[in-house]
Amino acid sequence: MSDSEDDERVTKLNFKKDRIHFGSLEDAKAVTATETPKPAEEGEKMVEFSAAGDKSDTESDDSGAEDVSGVQTLVDEHQAQLWNELAKKKAARNIAVPTEDKRVKEMLREMEEPICLFGEGPYERRERLKKLLVAAGKLSGVTTHQDLVAEQEKQEEGEEVEDKPEVWYHEGTGALKRARFFIAEYSVPRAKKRLQLAREWQGKPATVKHSEKQDIHKFVHTLNNECSQIGDTRPLSYCNISPCSGYLATGSWSGLVKLWKLPSCNPVSTLSGHNGRVGAVTFSPQAGLTENVACLASCDSDGLVNLWSMSSTRPVANLPGHGCRVARLNYHPSGRFLGTACYDHSWRFWDLETSTEILHQEGHSGPVYSISFHGDGSLLATGGLDSYCRVWDLRTGRAVLFLEGHLKSVLSCDFAPDGYHLGTGSEDNSCKIWDLRQYKSIYSIPAHNNMVTFCKFAGTSNNSMLLTASYDSTAKVWSHKGWMPLKSLSGHDNKVMCVDCSWDKKYIVTASYDRTFKLWTNKSIS
Repeated sequence: MSDSEDDERVTKLNFKKDRIHFGSLEDAKAVTATETPKPAEEGEKMVEFSAAGDKSDTESDDSGAEDVSGVQTLVDEHQAQLWNELAKKKAARNIAVPTEDKRVKEMLREMEEPICLFGEGPYERRERLKKLLVAAGKLSGVTTHQDLVAEQEKQEEGEEVEDKPEVWYHEGTGALKRARFFIAEYSVPRAKKRLQLAREWQGKPATVKHSEKQDIHKFVHTLNNECSQIGDTRPLSYCNISPCSGYLATGSWSGLVKLWKLPSCNPVSTLSGHNGRVGAVTFSPQAGLTENVACLASCDSDGLVNLWSMSSTRPVANLPGHGCRVARLNYHPSGRFLGTACYDHSWRFWDLETSTEILHQEGHSGPVYSISFHGDGSLLATGGLDSYCRVWDLRTGRAVLFLEGHLKSVLSCDFAPDGYHLGTGSEDNSCKIWDLRQYKSIYSIPAHNNMVTFCKFAGTSNNSMLLTASYDSTAKVWSHKGWMPLKSLSGHDNKVMCVDCSWDKKYIVTASYDRTFKLWTNKSIS
């Protein structure tokens, strides 16, 4: 109903009652038959009462006056009620209530009112919310149209006045400066060697290139489950093959790290030192050179990071300072540094020669779950539960790439041997391939029917493959640069937590939630 219609309704009811007179019919006729009465006679009585009825007529006159005053009071109250209702409707029109039905229900619940009435739709629910806000007298606490316009104008003025964001830096330590110089000197020769190999590959005949690709495809197609071993009494969370392809390390939710001999899969030793669930265990690139030197690192859900040697079942050192869960860790290609991904939205960089933390880097809006180093040692990639992946330059400390495209958490990331491709596995069941030269995703692999828990490149810079593991109880092998499925490794009874391939491409190992790990190889090796 509009404001004009309400005004007309009130005007019609705003009338004045005619005064009521009491008397006999004969006297009334006599008065009308006579001439116009004098002014002095206007104040005289117009009605004469009989002697017998004087008392009763006087009482009726008093009761009639009371009735007149009562009717006038009711009319005034009704008018006031209508004006009050009209004022409330005008106030309700200026209230800005949410348009989303979900938010309207939340506000009704906060006011301890029913969120839905029988036969009530979203529009009726919004109108009821307006009436309740007016009745509760919350006009000052509710955002009105005028407030929204004023706030928008204020923000626009602030954006015009506001300067560009200032770039600021933390002063690094001397150890960090020395580490950056070391990484620069280490990565440049490796990058030159990689580019030289790429040029030589381009110069080879097409028949030779095709033959080398056929060799790796033949190896993948002939893969068989050569061994299946129960790794622990609780689910296995990680597996990693040593650089010499002679040992396998597994971590489980029981807090134990175990070493196994390959390809026999016989147990070598059990390393105890964790109380929480082991998140990751990885070999150093120099593992096996010296038995008494720490060549293995592991982390757990309590934030403990332990370093192990091949000759001891107790940790030789630990890296303190993590106040929360450490999801993943990885060695720098030089073996001198270690990177850890933490649930406090940061990742950390450690110098293992001094067992000190030289960098505590933030940058994600959620827990950092995966971490990987570039083959040259110059870059580092981190994937977080905020669904983003960042690439960092270790020589300058800058975040050089921000990779956005996954719909859910990024659970794994790994650099390809060619140096310019990066693979990320996500909770959205896909694996994306990013070209670092183009700063974008060049291919999205609909890899599995469930979340992709792990992805890893294996092979050389010119001839490699991609491995993925998933909660759909399978691991898959994909061709590099063609991204075609080559093999599906099925055999586990539960979700596959991790997959790894040896450096010489002889073995592939998968670790599963069903407490077992499986060794996959071709028939000629067995």
